[in-house]
Amino acid sequence: MLELGAHMSIAGGYERAIERALRCESSAVQIFTKNQRQWRAAPIDPEAAERFRARWADSGMVHLVAHNSYLINLASPDDALWEKSRLALLDELDRCDLLGVPYLVAHPGAHGGSGVDAGVARIAAALDRIHAERPEGRAVVLLETTAGQGMALGRSFEELAAIVELVADTARIGVCFDTCHVFAAGYDLRDRLAYETTMTAFDERIGLSRIKALHLNDSQKGLGSRVDRHAHIGEGELGLAAFEFLLNDPRLAGLPGILETPKGDDDADDARNLATLRGLIRDAG
Repeated sequence: MLELGAHMSIAGGYERAIERALRCESSAVQIFTKNQRQWRAAPIDPEAAERFRARWADSGMVHLVAHNSYLINLASPDDALWEKSRLALLDELDRCDLLGVPYLVAHPGAHGGSGVDAGVARIAAALDRIHAERPEGRAVVLLETTAGQGMALGRSFEELAAIVELVADTARIGVCFDTCHVFAAGYDLRDRLAYETTMTAFDERIGLSRIKALHLNDSQKGLGSRVDRHAHIGEGELGLAAFEFLLNDPRLAGLPGILETPKGDDDADDARNLATLRGLIRDAG
């Protein structure tokens, strides 16, 4: 089974995200290392980082993941934006290392009219530069599957595979499999045959071993809509069966399964969605 959790706010201090996750009985959590809608961020206070690492070590939780800023676009044909994005991602990876976060989920980027091949090449070139400039860096970038809105790359498994194949050090990248995005991109998961067909396609093109995290989100829109709108588990177009297949797939056992479903003013929605997911786990005995 997957290790379940949700994206949690760091408001009030990084360690508060762990407290919020524990209140939902989570074994995994995802955070932002900074305000995700701003380019600049103050450096992390070393004492704050130490408090976070100590609280994590004491938490008993299994998986810790971060998500990068939505502003970053490594596929941009604009040289200034590409360089700004590259430096921002490098900084976020350094922040992950300071906090002890092993994985940073990143949207691949949008090609801005330059075309898929050019966009793919720009992403790979940015990752190669980042790897070269932080040779001792520990945090690994996880390229997220996308719904393919507009000119966003990562909609097809072939696009992700092309990025992976161009990156020099492929040990330093992985994939985050987002259920809403995959479904909206046109890959069905709703019955056993469709699920196995999709996972076989992923394995053949990228390799299931590349998946290091999953985002568990239902979809407000239908198969192949290419619209990224998350819904509560079982309340969207995906339905419960898709999540039952994922949760009980032995090939994914032990990986973090992170909710990014709609939230209210507290964590009640996360607790409810996590309870729904736990109810789909079959007894291994």
